[in-house]
Amino acid sequence: MSHRPYRRQLPTRPAMWTRAVVTASALLLLAACDSGPGPASAGAAAPRSGGTLTFAVGSDAGCVDPQQVGSNDTIYSLRQIVDSLTDQDPATGKVVPWLASSWDISPDATTFTFHLRPGVTFSDGTPVNAQAVKDNFDAALKLGAKATLAIGYLSGYAGTTVVDELTAAVRFHRPNAQFLQATSTFSLGLVSESSLRKTPDQRCAEGVVGSGPFVLSKYVANQSITLQRRSGYEWGSSLWKKTGEAYLDTVVFTVIPESGVRSGSLQSGQVDAIGSVGLADESALKGSGVHLQARANPGVVFNLGLNNSRPLLRDPAVRRAILLAIDRRQIADTVFPTTSKPATSILASTTPYYTNLSAQVRFDATEAKSALDGDGWRPGDDGIRVKDGSRLTLTVDWFANAATNQPSLELIQQQLKAVGVEITLRELPIAQVTQVQQSGDFDVLWGNLTRADPDILRTLYSTRLANTYRLPASTLDAVLDDQAATADTVKRQQLVTQAQQLIAQNAYAIPVVELTTELGVARDVRDLGFEASSRIQLHDTWKS
Repeated sequence: MSHRPYRRQLPTRPAMWTRAVVTASALLLLAACDSGPGPASAGAAAPRSGGTLTFAVGSDAGCVDPQQVGSNDTIYSLRQIVDSLTDQDPATGKVVPWLASSWDISPDATTFTFHLRPGVTFSDGTPVNAQAVKDNFDAALKLGAKATLAIGYLSGYAGTTVVDELTAAVRFHRPNAQFLQATSTFSLGLVSESSLRKTPDQRCAEGVVGSGPFVLSKYVANQSITLQRRSGYEWGSSLWKKTGEAYLDTVVFTVIPESGVRSGSLQSGQVDAIGSVGLADESALKGSGVHLQARANPGVVFNLGLNNSRPLLRDPAVRRAILLAIDRRQIADTVFPTTSKPATSILASTTPYYTNLSAQVRFDATEAKSALDGDGWRPGDDGIRVKDGSRLTLTVDWFANAATNQPSLELIQQQLKAVGVEITLRELPIAQVTQVQQSGDFDVLWGNLTRADPDILRTLYSTRLANTYRLPASTLDAVLDDQAATADTVKRQQLVTQAQQLIAQNAYAIPVVELTTELGVARDVRDLGFEASSRIQLHDTWKS
């Protein structure tokens, strides 16, 4: 299979290569609440270069290497410093050219050959060529626990062959149909050889050199990330409106943990845009002329990630009771932006191959109590259930990277208490998320993970990968491997549906609410856009 827009003449390829458009990414329309480019994009003013955009986020992941970061607040900035081989259209899900002008995929989806654009350089002047592609993918597998996403995307990696200066053939030991979409993600954004020579910790602390439209200028942990426009940039995504350099001179991402303070800073003009708009702030922001820009995130919804190896959570009746005891509609309506939806599967409804499992992922407190009664859990004097001398109490760890986290969990705490399950909430620094996941020293983790491809399920729940949530080996593993290996869209839909059903039936994780990214944007900020995973794209952004 191949994709060949803007194609230069190339030598004839062997007959085994076909020329159908790759379907692994699924041409599913990704629903959006308002994925428009900004409050005044249709105005008469012509775009102009220059100026500083100040964007307030709620947290800092403690790392400025896009290949090692998974927190949206930090991805917003780091996405701007690296380019990817491909991009993904947020309206259709289609994978389109970026650094690669075209690609070929073998019929068995084990070899992906990328044909690179000429003349591309990293900001240190070194070329973005086939050797750079090989070096990046070889090195990504050695980054360790912080690079869970990148490592998952490269599962089964057999190596990259440098065919010529601008042609790289990426090979896998087994079919890996999800890989094309993976090449559009920030996690596989390319960095220079000088960055690859650093240790993972050095890359986190000092940052990396990319080929993107902005360069990292300054990083102050837990305070700010500053970007500067890349001079001479000429190789933007085929989805972008503007050719050449970005409009903005400087972008400053400043950390303001409190949602209300972020909103007040936007209303007063101290910042130009904010992330994670709180429900309580929506009306005031609208009233002051702020544009609220929202888009539903594909991928894994906000959920209670259960450590399935913990004694209490090895009990399927306990897991099932927790799933049934949560009133998702109440949480979505009380805590989240007005456009948010209760979860009806572990995948968000905007994810390719999502399946509506609302008959299983539902609220039924009576059935939750019945499940615990039938399993021998009896209410104690304070209403919390006890069995064989053990109290049904769990600790939920959470991180302050979204304003909705604490109020959501406080509601869940009340809802679970009503059926006899005690929840203790423990806030941890966002910089510790990888350490906690890797250690397995937790009962429950609260969070989500965004990706516009259902293979995110394999990343999180296959026991053959990181297995953060300590699932037992089961038929789910084979289903997840098979969906990643097939480019047949009908077969892949069936397999992804089966995986979602197995996760729900066994309550390996507890889906709660779909994440909607809602930004507050000042009226003089134009064309601040969302990419396919509902993170921001700033190349086309300008200020009037």
